[in-house]
Amino acid sequence: MLEPKRVEKSKTKYKKCFSPLLTIFSSFVLVILIGTILLALPIAASNPSEPVKFVDALFISTSAVCVTGLTTIPNLSITLSVFGKVILALLIQIGGLGLVTIISFFLLSTGRKITFRTKKVMRDALNQSSFSQIKLLVRYIIFTSIIFETLGTIMNMFVFTNDYSFWTALGISVFHSISSFNNAGFDIIGSSSMSVYSGNWLLNFSTCLLVLCGGLGFMVIHDIIRKHRWKDFSIQSKIVLTMNTSILIISILAIKLLQGGTITWMQAIFYSVNLRTAGFSTFDLGQLLTPGASFLSLLLMFIGGSPLSTAGGIKTTTLFVLIMAFISYAKGKKTIVFKREITKQAKYKAFLLVISALFGVFIGIFLILLFDDGKFSMQDVIFECFSAFGTVGLSRGITSQLSSPSKIVICFLMYFGRIGPVSVLTIWNPMINNPRKTNVDYLSTDIMIG
Repeated sequence: MLEPKRVEKSKTKYKKCFSPLLTIFSSFVLVILIGTILLALPIAASNPSEPVKFVDALFISTSAVCVTGLTTIPNLSITLSVFGKVILALLIQIGGLGLVTIISFFLLSTGRKITFRTKKVMRDALNQSSFSQIKLLVRYIIFTSIIFETLGTIMNMFVFTNDYSFWTALGISVFHSISSFNNAGFDIIGSSSMSVYSGNWLLNFSTCLLVLCGGLGFMVIHDIIRKHRWKDFSIQSKIVLTMNTSILIISILAIKLLQGGTITWMQAIFYSVNLRTAGFSTFDLGQLLTPGASFLSLLLMFIGGSPLSTAGGIKTTTLFVLIMAFISYAKGKKTIVFKREITKQAKYKAFLLVISALFGVFIGIFLILLFDDGKFSMQDVIFECFSAFGTVGLSRGITSQLSSPSKIVICFLMYFGRIGPVSVLTIWNPMINNPRKTNVDYLSTDIMIG
């Protein structure tokens, strides 16, 4: 029998190892595994005698929880049963909001006492520096999601009731609304996907609206709704809105210019909005996407959306910090933004994030080229890996043809992109966000760069 002191020590050691951040990571893994098991059940397939293969169920579950949209099954509308589609929608919703956020909402709603450790997990999951706004933020995230997804469902119904029966149209509308707001990119429309509706302005508008709002971040939406005036917005909101507007305008003009007459202006707008995070498309990328547009797509997918949103990528704020740091360094001045100085720690994290993200993507590209040697062009593999990391879901048509080892590689990339490279590094270095000051100073040295 263990002594009381040893038991206490083992509990303390367990708590230290199982940090709040590791709890968040584990919650994603847990949901992915549960989703895999449910999607692999015969009841999840439209034909119970041919259930979804385990590796495909794992891939789809990971893609849904990481709100990516890549799938090894070309036509989910035919392959999955109603049960399977409901499970897929739930996985997307949980993945977009985060299991910790959903559980926190129910704990707060039922009035249960929340321990300090639970509060720390909630704080880390919401990327907050203090505990003061956690309760309000959790409720705001849930209610905002419900409002936008309900609005999207209503708009979608006007489109889908023309082609389907009422209940089928309702199911597709709800699914498409959840997938759009959570920037997932999944659809259950059919083999031709969104291409059939490339000229339908209402579905294009509702999808783009939900994708943009989901990718902005809940704090930015809060500022827009509550504060109204630009001068009252937080620095974070100003940066996010500035970057999103600039990138969107540039990408629309560039994509239309590079694609020429192969796509319409509506298709260019729709593709540009969905390119950085959602993954919906109204034209065949494998056949129509030009090399120039394909390269631009890699950059935009890598950037992704904004912090505290349902989007992936390195985030728009990271790009902004890097650009401003470069400009200030070239001028020999401090990095000042909206009359505030960006800290050295923020610049260090931005640089670290980009390097670790590129490193992870390049490893993924190398492994797929190794596992599927000669099967795909390098351009297609690079596009697939950048799409997976950015949790975008766009593909040049190779996803369903990947070998099992390559599918696992893509799963890791989607997970890596969803939880964030810096978050992964924080497991090994918990003080990365709050470096300790030491009493020992060392002589500095200058190293030749470039």
